[in-house]
Amino acid sequence: MKRSKIWIGISLFVLTLIALVLNAFTSAPDTVSEVAFTSTDHLNDVLSAKEEWLYKRNREELKVAINGYFDKAISAGDIVGAGVSIVMGDSIVISDGFGKRNINRDERVDGGTIFRLGSLSKGFAGVLAAELKEEGKLHWEDKVHDFIPEFKLGDLDNTNKITLANILSHTAGTPYHSYTNLVEAGLPLQTIAERFKEITPISEPGSMYSYQNAMFALCGEMIQKATGQDISEVLTNTFFNPLGMCSTTMDYETLAHMENVAMPHSKRRNGWRTLPLSNNYYNAIAAGGISASSNDMAKWMRFLLGNNPELMSKSALAETFSPFIEIKGESKYYQHWPGHKTSYYGYGWRIHKFIEKDSDQEKTIWHHGGSVNNYRNEIAIYPEADLGICVLLSNNSRIAKTVIPDLYALVKDIFGITNPYHHQNSGNDLVQLHFE
Repeated sequence: MKRSKIWIGISLFVLTLIALVLNAFTSAPDTVSEVAFTSTDHLNDVLSAKEEWLYKRNREELKVAINGYFDKAISAGDIVGAGVSIVMGDSIVISDGFGKRNINRDERVDGGTIFRLGSLSKGFAGVLAAELKEEGKLHWEDKVHDFIPEFKLGDLDNTNKITLANILSHTAGTPYHSYTNLVEAGLPLQTIAERFKEITPISEPGSMYSYQNAMFALCGEMIQKATGQDISEVLTNTFFNPLGMCSTTMDYETLAHMENVAMPHSKRRNGWRTLPLSNNYYNAIAAGGISASSNDMAKWMRFLLGNNPELMSKSALAETFSPFIEIKGESKYYQHWPGHKTSYYGYGWRIHKFIEKDSDQEKTIWHHGGSVNNYRNEIAIYPEADLGICVLLSNNSRIAKTVIPDLYALVKDIFGITNPYHHQNSGNDLVQLHFE
């Protein structure tokens, strides 16, 4: 009996040891895993905090550099006022103003100051056309004559070849700046459309780039026929209201009664002369009739970088920036930008290919310039860098030709990498390296 109790005691002791060992082996991985996850989460938090600190520090350094750049331009007598926007990813890094709204007054330009955009308007029209194509309301192959029966250019065969794609890409075959004078004189687009029958085409539709205002503006008439609304209404409902671009205008009366407007200026021997706001190009909104602030242009560039997919798909946006025709020659200012290789025109946008000096990889710029009523503006999107730059000037200035590559160089130098917003390694990559 005593021996049985001893064996029972020994058996219970052995079973208890086995249970403890098994429990130790099964619980150990959980403990290690818990420690690993806790360490990973902590490291990610540390990395996020460090990245945020670096971003804020670089942003402040960039602001100082941008201030210095435009203060120098003002002191040199190159500009009166400027509105500047820089967007990285979905963040508006800079949206500010420099100089005066009126050389004869003390009011300063700020992020909400309105400038006339001139041909930057073409970029809005091209993107809108791509969205309407996505909705099935328009197609690149739609014939202009089918929407505007009074339109003729050359014989009937030639007229029937001219499409929406041709007028948006400046390849309809009209001589350089045909009937821009009629646009500036304020004639209705329907009247101008009829006058094209008097012009002799210089090329087959689609075969040659020849920059236009009047011909390009006819896309507004096609949009009206396709939607039943004026292009200004469609732009407002499709983009401006959803994006919160509250100060963007497309008519003279509204702009003339706004307070925070940068007045246009012209250079004279002893300084600057303030000019009145003109009433032209509001008959051709698609070509040059939009006005906006640097705040609103920042929201527009953030959208162009694909950060509002609920408004427009990235695939539809991409069509806007598809090269349609090469811009040949070497006489344009943008063809002298650093590393420039080739330029094309898509739908309301120029597309430049360039190679940076520290890389052999070809990169892209979506770009346009604008000039109207003595305003001079530039916008550029660097898709590989997830970067947008827009500069609005209240006078014609020599710096307009180089301000985009100048500011791009500042961004690159300060943020230190080709893509200034996204770091080369994600947090997970760094965590893996840390634990290895």
